[in-house]
Amino acid sequence: MIGISTLYCGNREPSDSLRYGRADAAPGGAPRPVVVWNVTRACNLRCAHCYTGSGSAPARRELATDEGLALLEDLARFGVPVVLFSGGEPLVRHDLVRLAKHAARLGMRAVLSTNGTLLDAQAARALKAAGVAYVGISLDGLRETNDAFRGVTGAFDRALAAVRHCRRAGLKVGLRFSLTRRNVKEIGAIFDLARAEKIPRLCFYHLAYSGRGSRLRGEDLSHAATRRAVDEIIQRTADLHAAGLSVEVLTVDNHADGPYLYLRMRREKHPRAEEALALLRRSGGNASGERIAAVAWDGSVHPDQFWRTATVGRVGDRTFAEIWSDRTSPLLAALRNRRLHLTGRCARCRFLDLCGGNLRARAEAATGDPWAPDPACYLTDKEIGLPRAKTKD
Repeated sequence: MIGISTLYCGNREPSDSLRYGRADAAPGGAPRPVVVWNVTRACNLRCAHCYTGSGSAPARRELATDEGLALLEDLARFGVPVVLFSGGEPLVRHDLVRLAKHAARLGMRAVLSTNGTLLDAQAARALKAAGVAYVGISLDGLRETNDAFRGVTGAFDRALAAVRHCRRAGLKVGLRFSLTRRNVKEIGAIFDLARAEKIPRLCFYHLAYSGRGSRLRGEDLSHAATRRAVDEIIQRTADLHAAGLSVEVLTVDNHADGPYLYLRMRREKHPRAEEALALLRRSGGNASGERIAAVAWDGSVHPDQFWRTATVGRVGDRTFAEIWSDRTSPLLAALRNRRLHLTGRCARCRFLDLCGGNLRARAEAATGDPWAPDPACYLTDKEIGLPRAKTKD
């Protein structure tokens, strides 16, 4: 995640300590990650860009309540700071509030990612009482655009109602917007909506080529369009800050945004440019297999929530702590020493310590090689410090 409001505007957010501070080493030398737990495959919508490819029914094998409670205890013992309950649609599970409450009681920050359509006033109050710290509601445009994405008429209105239910319950809420060609023109409208509804957080996600999202590769933004979108996000964030409005704004899943933001700040002679560079360096960019992990509905453990083809173990066979601390795992070892494995532009990029090689799942989906350059990197060779090719006289 690239904290535009923190880096560009100097805002300070509660999550900055996780984003820009290094986690302590866990037993075995592995860092303690934020864990995304996809608690179910079931979903009441069928979103075009769903990275899990979720459907109307649960998977044949999903962790039962007692298994989920045991998983949370394992994560807490390991020192996991945050558990993000996701899906499918996590509110499909009847025991979600119980699971979230258990996570909070164990001292972890419990957060929720939802499409919002099942989140009524009663559910908002129950989540607040359970100790849920934050709810991210997916909204990919205004009414017509969002409902086309979701495949269900009325999804926008129900999601917006969920935002209001959360605010009335005193539950921090934000929006999650996935950038594609079909909705990029509505970035400004989402900022306007956040301002009108007093929504304190906006996350703009670059498209991940995973699940049904892999079918949308042709709708991913071009490099030029990505630059324009990121520039608009930066400017709209600055406008909110200038108006005295405290809205946390982040971009997600394209770590080229960090160097791009820094280069823009340098051109503008921004007084916080070097501070931003230092924070980006501390963050280190993509942290798949290091400071981010995912547990699927069946207990399979992945380096991140998008890399569904890469499994490093299964809770139930071993504890999460044992899986994450296993020094014999070839993939985890490689991700924690990725400089030795990245190829092409990534290996020679002067911003590798800021970006971390970007999203490996996207590189593998596009090229078949998990160590190839991420095709979504939109920085030019000149920007990343590669020499110009010699030309013949």
